[in-house]
Amino acid sequence: MTQPIKVAHAFSNLVREVRKQHVGKGPEHITTRFVGPWAICELRGNLTSVEKFAVKSEEGRRLVRELRTTFIKEIYKDEKVKSHVEQLVGASLVTLFCDFDVDLDMAVTVYVFDRALGLDSSSWL
Repeated sequence: MTQPIKVAHAFSNLVREVRKQHVGKGPEHITTRFVGPWAICELRGNLTSVEKFAVKSEEGRRLVRELRTTFIKEIYKDEKVKSHVEQLVGASLVTLFCDFDVDLDMAVTVYVFDRALGLDSSSWL
């Protein structure tokens, strides 16, 4: 297994653990890819049982999407969480962007670091 693949697996596992700890359920499937200074994660199977119930209404859909994007950004402001991510890739986390599609139960998070990571991969893991 090459170094970028090992780091991608470790990054996916870290993201899963962070989500489990803070949201109560980790994604069923995570794909991570590195491109320059970015780590891009596609997360599928995120919704908890309560969220699945809530998204049956329009207000519930709006609330779940808002919480799933805003709250995730807040999690990574925690110095302990941020430090784990930075240690794994050897770079400082500048910001992150995230979005969540309620219908697909899919999220995408882009972690932006202060430099190219040298882990670019040609295929999704």
